Amino acid sequence: MLIGYSGTLRQGYDVKELIEIIGKIIDSKEGQRVAVIGIGNLGRAIIGYFSGKRTKLSIVAGFDVNPEKIDRVYAGVWCYHFDRLAEIIEKENITIGIITVPSGEAAYVSDKLVNAGIKGILNFTPRPIQVPSNVYLEEYDIITSLEKLAYFVKKV
Repeated sequence: MLIGYSGTLRQGYDVKELIEIIGKIIDSKEGQRVAVIGIGNLGRAIIGYFSGKRTKLSIVAGFDVNPEKIDRVYAGVWCYHFDRLAEIIEKENITIGIITVPSGEAAYVSDKLVNAGIKGILNFTPRPIQVPSNVYLEEYDIITSLEKLAYFVKKV
């Protein structure tokens, strides 16, 4: 209702239409391009999960420092060496970065993303990072979330 869409009492919502309306609200006209930094288990899982799910929000590049992961394709996404981060972000017009590196590298990676012109960062590491006010930051610590769940489940 907050977005100007309502269903019917007996039939609920037209899911496809609702997804389209939500997409019009959150997507930009030309779409947003995303990079995943850290192609370990979590990075590959995110790329695989996202593959083909959203037309206006797509992962277009991966970055790593491990020679065994570089110059390979993961679910349709090419993995570049981290040294090429700024070059590829500019070339591919990437605006969002997802950090899935070891926590000790999070701040370094974040600084490189900001310097390369990234406008939004999703940090999947347990290490909090600092970004300038013109960069939107979302931090998701899976361990803290699981601990929170465990606490509340224990009380039930």
